[in-house]
Amino acid sequence: MAARRLFHLQPCESPPAAMSRNGYFFEESGYLKCDTDDVKEEGAGEELFDGVNSTIVSGDSIRFFVNVNLEGPPSATAESEGAGCVLLHTSRKYLKLKNFEEEVRAQRDLDGFLARASIILDETATSLDDVLREMLKHFAEDPENMEPSCNFEKIMNTLFTDSGTPREGNGTPDVSESTGMNVQTCPSHLKFHLLSDTIQGVTATVTGVQYQQSWLCIICTIKSLQRRHVCISRLERPQNWGENSCEVRFVILVLAPPKMKSTKTATEVGRTFATMFSDITFRQKLLETKTEEEFKEALVHQRHLLTVANQRPSGMKDGHKSQGNKPLKLHDFLNIGKGISDDIARRFPVYALDFTDGIIGNNKAIGKYITTMIFLYFACLLPSIAFGSLNDENTRGAIDVRKTIFGQCIGGLLYALFSGQPLVVLLTTAPLALYINVIRGICDDYHLDFSAFYAWIGLWNSFFLVIYSLFNFSLLMKLFKRSTEEIIALFISITFVLDAIKGIVKVFKKYYYHGHTGGVKSRADAIPGLGINTTFLMNSSVSENQTCTHDGHYGRETAVLSLMLMLGTLWLGHTLYQFKKSPYLHARVREILSDCALPISVLTFSVVGSYIFKEIEMSKFNYNASDSLFVLAPVQSLSIGSVMSAMGLGFLLSMLFFIEQNIVASLTNAPENRLVKGTAYHWDLLLVALINTGLSVFGLPWIHAAFPHSPMHVRALAYVEERVESGHIYETGSLVPGEVNEFSLGQKPVACAQGKSRKGLLPRKRILAWIVSVKETRLTSLMANFLVGLSLLLLPFPLQWIPKPVLFGLFLYIALTSIDGNQLFERVALLLKEQTAYPPTHYIRRVPQRKIHYFTGLQVLQLLILCGFGMSPLPYMKMIFPLIMIGMIPIRYNLLPRIIEAKYLDAMDAEY
Repeated sequence: MAARRLFHLQPCESPPAAMSRNGYFFEESGYLKCDTDDVKEEGAGEELFDGVNSTIVSGDSIRFFVNVNLEGPPSATAESEGAGCVLLHTSRKYLKLKNFEEEVRAQRDLDGFLARASIILDETATSLDDVLREMLKHFAEDPENMEPSCNFEKIMNTLFTDSGTPREGNGTPDVSESTGMNVQTCPSHLKFHLLSDTIQGVTATVTGVQYQQSWLCIICTIKSLQRRHVCISRLERPQNWGENSCEVRFVILVLAPPKMKSTKTATEVGRTFATMFSDITFRQKLLETKTEEEFKEALVHQRHLLTVANQRPSGMKDGHKSQGNKPLKLHDFLNIGKGISDDIARRFPVYALDFTDGIIGNNKAIGKYITTMIFLYFACLLPSIAFGSLNDENTRGAIDVRKTIFGQCIGGLLYALFSGQPLVVLLTTAPLALYINVIRGICDDYHLDFSAFYAWIGLWNSFFLVIYSLFNFSLLMKLFKRSTEEIIALFISITFVLDAIKGIVKVFKKYYYHGHTGGVKSRADAIPGLGINTTFLMNSSVSENQTCTHDGHYGRETAVLSLMLMLGTLWLGHTLYQFKKSPYLHARVREILSDCALPISVLTFSVVGSYIFKEIEMSKFNYNASDSLFVLAPVQSLSIGSVMSAMGLGFLLSMLFFIEQNIVASLTNAPENRLVKGTAYHWDLLLVALINTGLSVFGLPWIHAAFPHSPMHVRALAYVEERVESGHIYETGSLVPGEVNEFSLGQKPVACAQGKSRKGLLPRKRILAWIVSVKETRLTSLMANFLVGLSLLLLPFPLQWIPKPVLFGLFLYIALTSIDGNQLFERVALLLKEQTAYPPTHYIRRVPQRKIHYFTGLQVLQLLILCGFGMSPLPYMKMIFPLIMIGMIPIRYNLLPRIIEAKYLDAMDAEY
């Protein structure tokens, strides 16, 4: 928000009657001051003071939003004499001092000013109006600053906020030089004008806020301008222009067109020069300069000082903790079991609280637990059905839907009970289904027993994971920068999208282009095994076990309805997920609808597909009732050579487990989630190894930490600040650079911005999730996985009534919600936006635009390589994509710094 400076309105020496009765009120630092000659009306003014004074503190920042009604209590006398009244709306915001070392625009703003400097030394004008007119005149006379379509008289009017109540008659204007305000002395018409938008230095003290009164930065947005202009005027003598501006020696005027990049607005340029003028030593040097060249040299020297002063140790840059960048040493990995013991020592003291928080005590969250449990139940059950159906087709029934659901239940319950971070969600995923498909192909090629070979690969995988956890290999995740994590996260989201697209394409190939195979079925003819293979990442053929009773165009209806169900599930789920940001219904109802978006959308369109359109044949997952869920794999049937070959596949699989488990845990424990009970990377990795050992020997599908389910679980248990703006509810955003999130005593001066709310004046703020706290509990995961186990009783019906296109819509919903906040995706979107729409993010401020696009292009290239291996039609190439993920570490540390400077890479990898 721009700064609004409101000067104290001083009445004239001989104020008219109406003026002395009503007075003028000035709001400054959270209080109102009234000057009046009528003692009786002073009492009314005090009453108004008690009602209007308002200081609103939001989060860590301090903002004053005051609507000041200047009208006193109505009286018949006042009305008869035509007393006037105006309303003043005042808003304040504290701006952070500009970092000349990190924010690239700070250097460029000064370079642009020095290239065509507009400097006025020893200005003799005494009133604010005259000083500004001289500065605008200097613009008009400078051939380098010509604006052909600009009317400087209109600019002069725009610099001020003119307010008044027109009445009959005319008055003679009288200018008060001490305040720089134009006041009509006639009682029938009262008019004054105040500066609209200013930035001024302030310092927090024990007694309040102290203003720097020797300089004033005035900013303004003018539509007719073609480029930005800055003029600095040094006054010959200090001027008294009202309260908090009693000894002004420097005036900085910043003019800018409205459509500018967020880092080039008038506020941002003003912040650059305000930061420089906030130094009293620098202002003293400017007073001693004799010529413009000396003045420019002082500016350049001050820039150098600010750049050096803002340099910090590399370990403390970019919002990262210094210990986070501490180099790893060999003895960190040779201290066997230290990471596991530290994790247990950290988490065990709060283990009991994981069951009681939100249930016992004042801050109960039972309702939130219930909605989160419902969401998590469907988030675990539906992927289990989808990937279970896929594994059933790929393994020819060796791993089916029933086994997948049972494995999810057992693994999820064990992890929820004994893990160090119970908010992490374990699931079987698309990459794991890919491995299972490749393993089946190897068994067919070499005539191996699938169950035994699968078990040995799982056992070797667990063995390597135990080694990783004992030797503290999770410390290596410090080498994974944010950019690398986002590439992997976006890769997972792309796999979900491709799963859905491939599935719906196969439905169209089956029913739309070969419509004679489709048909209308009656309820009596429904076959439980009815299904069509939608191989998400794999290439499998469509099952042909459907029998059709009618020929014709009905198959096309199946294809079209499948598309509608998929898109409808996506639309309804995402709409309800975003419903918490709407102004409709009660806040608690909005939260429930948002948390239950996934089950509501799935259930709704399952009813639509299986009941409302029951005459249209729909593809459903296969269900084969196996004899037993506990059948030990014949591990002794394989030869030594086969066991050794399984070790190689198990090692590659352990790489995938290691990366996925630690990256998802890192995203769950991100600082912005405000988790307080600590992390347990090493212990959780060991627990995952033990869980998958049991799953392997019984032929159940493997599971590991799932993205984006784990961050979504955290979000469902979080309390988020909200604000209302223009009738809509927004989550309170993290403050962009240029704002202050703290204002404590003893700080350096900060720029205090005041101004009226005018469209186009301020850079748009980027709205981010601002989590206040999270209920860290095991109960939601425990209950959700327990319900998943009970869902075995719902097979084959009613779970088989969930059409596969609804599952495709589920995958699209997961992919869409997971890319929210992904910086790589946001920077790719910048390529399609005009510069004026760029958000004022930390990397936009700190990194040149060209470097940002270079870095984005290199990330996209790495993503394409990863997708090329992970989604290759060659089965053996798919298995090495975990090594591609590991290979991104040397690329980030060795190759990228040769293309882009390290400081820019660190800025784009920072959290803020």
